[in-house]
Amino acid sequence: MSTTITPEAAGAADDASATEARPRRFGRAARFARPGAALLSGVLLYLSFPPRPLWWLALPAFALLGWTLHGRRPRAGFGLGYLAGLGFLLPLLVWTGEEVGPVPWLALAAIEALFVAAVGLGVAAVSRLPWWPVFAAGVWILGEAARARVPFGGFPWGKIAFGQADGIFLPLAAVGGTPVLGFAVALCGFGLCEAVRLVRLHRAGGPLPRGPLAAAALSVLVPVIGAVAALPLVSDAAEDGTATVAAIQGNVPRLGLDFNAQRRQVLDNHAARTRELAAEVKAGTLPQPDFVLWPENSSDIDPYANPDAAAVIEGAVEAVGAPTVVGAVIAPPTGKLRNTLIQWEPGRGPVATYDKRHVQPFGEYIPMRSVVRLFNSNVDRVARDFGPGTEVGVFDLAGTKVGLATCYEAAFDWAVRDTVTHGAQLITVPSNNATFGRSEMTHQQLAMSRVRAVEHSRSVVVPVTSGVSAVIRPDGEIVSKTAMFTPDYLVEEVPLRSSETPATRLGTLPEALLAAVAAAGLGWAAARAVRARRGRS
Repeated sequence: MSTTITPEAAGAADDASATEARPRRFGRAARFARPGAALLSGVLLYLSFPPRPLWWLALPAFALLGWTLHGRRPRAGFGLGYLAGLGFLLPLLVWTGEEVGPVPWLALAAIEALFVAAVGLGVAAVSRLPWWPVFAAGVWILGEAARARVPFGGFPWGKIAFGQADGIFLPLAAVGGTPVLGFAVALCGFGLCEAVRLVRLHRAGGPLPRGPLAAAALSVLVPVIGAVAALPLVSDAAEDGTATVAAIQGNVPRLGLDFNAQRRQVLDNHAARTRELAAEVKAGTLPQPDFVLWPENSSDIDPYANPDAAAVIEGAVEAVGAPTVVGAVIAPPTGKLRNTLIQWEPGRGPVATYDKRHVQPFGEYIPMRSVVRLFNSNVDRVARDFGPGTEVGVFDLAGTKVGLATCYEAAFDWAVRDTVTHGAQLITVPSNNATFGRSEMTHQQLAMSRVRAVEHSRSVVVPVTSGVSAVIRPDGEIVSKTAMFTPDYLVEEVPLRSSETPATRLGTLPEALLAAVAAAGLGWAAARAVRARRGRS
């Protein structure tokens, strides 16, 4: 028996085949939608960080991340979270390979992205719970808390709070520090995601769930309302009078790892700028500073072991006639090097020191040296490891209590808070960024200091060997700053304060409470998953 296929039937068959092919093509494209969205969410987070004033991009970044992870299985959430972490941290940390090549940069970003991957797993797990944006934001802060502690003492660079120095949420730093500020941003973004999701479901023909929609709206509104309510905590009023402070930026003879290759040149540069300042003070064009702040490593040779270096410092300090904080590398005959700040008084010389407490792994000391050497021979540039100090740094400079957090320490909550709880009326963050060239690193670090100013309601002075140096008021406003790789100095009158913000008083408690929120959400999600498995068996 033969079958005749008419032209009409053949056309209908072709149309059916085309109809079946389109879903297959769209299905293949849809497989890449969530991974692409995860990567894009990370890139948006990066773009929200300085030097770009695009802090608000963090909100769509978290909204997109929430859409990517909502309803996913935890294993898929881990992979999607890792993509988001790479999209965020690869461009954010590119400065770490500025002079040593791409391997350390790629390795650091790949390792740190694992923490974001774990967050992705957690967010996927809690995304089916009521009020899931709250739990998801808590999971993000839990991930940041872990990243700030392990391995090798942690690496908190890239905390969401550090991208919010220009944002509307900044006053929340005074309420609960960087954890509360970061939580608010994440909560608002995840709340936006949930609100949009519920409205889209309703438009597709589903019911309008008023309770969940109200919860999503509150997730967006409460952080904004909280930031407005926290505004009275942000003040630049002088509680203990004012101080006139000078920050010296001597510059370096060359960029990169060999910034101090010319013996004593970095020291001579800072001494010269200080003498220039003294000349302007004597001429009456600038006010007499109460004290002077030099950067980290501003003396490239040990003034205790080199009389010529000590003489240069002494001459500059005598000329300006004010106590001066000098950053130096101290090389004792035995033991580890010390990254030290020295209080140098006119006519008295060095009277106090502060040794950096959190030295930088793979920069100031090399963990697992023999293993790391297999991947990058630059580890041998650090021929002798630095050792950490143990004492909190607060100098009494002409009657002003000045808290000391050296460079990398500004990223750690405890390292800055300790100085305030020990009486600091002003904070200084002496830094040396010469090895990172003209990268975004110095702008990212400056934003940290602005957040710290609001967090603890203190003026913050940031002297940097090669820039950007800055003077920041307690409300986070930069009142003056320098250009990069330019010899310069800043002289400003700043308010002194002694009251403590809630963030200073509470310390790690807000972070612990937010971690508990995350743990509660993860526990609830795990219990529901167990009950579901039992119901199917």
